[in-house]
Amino acid sequence: MDPLSISLMGLFIGTIGTGLGGTVALFYRNPSRRFLGLAIAVSGGLMLSVVCFDLLPEAFDISGLSYTLIGVVIGVIIVMIMEQKMQEQNGNQGFEYLRTGLLMGVAIALHNLPEGLAVGSSFAASQSVGLSMALVIGLHDFPEGLSMAAPLMAGGMRGAMVLYYTILSGIPTGIGAFIGAYLGEISPDLIALNMGIAAGCMLYITCDEMFPMARDLHKGRLTAVGILFGIILGIIITEML
Repeated sequence: MDPLSISLMGLFIGTIGTGLGGTVALFYRNPSRRFLGLAIAVSGGLMLSVVCFDLLPEAFDISGLSYTLIGVVIGVIIVMIMEQKMQEQNGNQGFEYLRTGLLMGVAIALHNLPEGLAVGSSFAASQSVGLSMALVIGLHDFPEGLSMAAPLMAGGMRGAMVLYYTILSGIPTGIGAFIGAYLGEISPDLIALNMGIAAGCMLYITCDEMFPMARDLHKGRLTAVGILFGIILGIIITEML
C-alpha cells in the first residue's frame, strides 16, 4: 500500500474507533465503572499481545535487535514526557466533568499519534502485520472514545459536540500512519526503528495507564479476565491475519 492509502486507513480506524465510543455514550450516558474497566482491560490485553507477538517479532526479523530496542526506549521516553505534561495540566485544571473529558481527549489525541505510527510502520513492513495492527488499534480506540465521552455527557455537553470531539481525537492516528509509512520506505533499519518507537509507546501506555486505570475502575477478577481475554484475542488475530 502507498503512504496515502495507509494514512487514510489510519484516519479511518482512529476516527471510527473513538467515534463509536462516543456514539455508545450517547445512548449509554452513565456507563458503569465495571463496564469501563472491562473494556479498557480487554483493549489493553489486546495491545500487549499484538505488540509482543506480532509487531516486535516483525521488527526483529527486518533489522535485528539493536534498532528495535533503541526505538522501544525512545517510544517509552516520548510517552513519559507526554504523560508528565498532561499531569501538570490536569493539576491546574481541577476535576470538573467537562475539563476531565476534554483533558482525556487531549491525552487520547496525543497518544493516537504513536499508535498511527505503529499502523504506518507495520504496513511498511508487511500488509498482514499492518492489518492486524490496524484492527487492534481500532478496537483499542473504542473504550478510549467511551471514556472521553462519558464525563463530557455527564457535564452537560450536547450529544453532537461529544461525538465531534471524540472523532476529532482520532485524527492524529492518520497523521502518525502517514509518518510511519513514509519513513518506512527509506530503509529497513528505519522501519524497525519506527516499529520499536511505536511498540515502546504502546507498551508504556498499556502498562502504566490502561491496566492501572482498569484496576482502579473495577477491582474484581473481571479485570484480570478481561486482560487475559484481550491477550488471547490478540494471539488469534495475529495468527489469522
